Amino acid sequence: MASDKRVKVTLECTECKRRNYITKKNKVNNRERIELSKYCRFDRKHTLHKETR
Repeated sequence: MASDKRVKVTLECTECKRRNYITKKNKVNNRERIELSKYCRFDRKHTLHKETR
């Protein structure tokens, strides 16, 4: 069985506000929301993506 320590999170582009990526994070080690620079295919450039709830 999978444990609840690693959870799926959705990343949302800060410019176009679309939810482009789904990733996993360790809920025990990283309590705050993650921010990653990812490629947005709608803007056609790298933008900041933030975790949504």
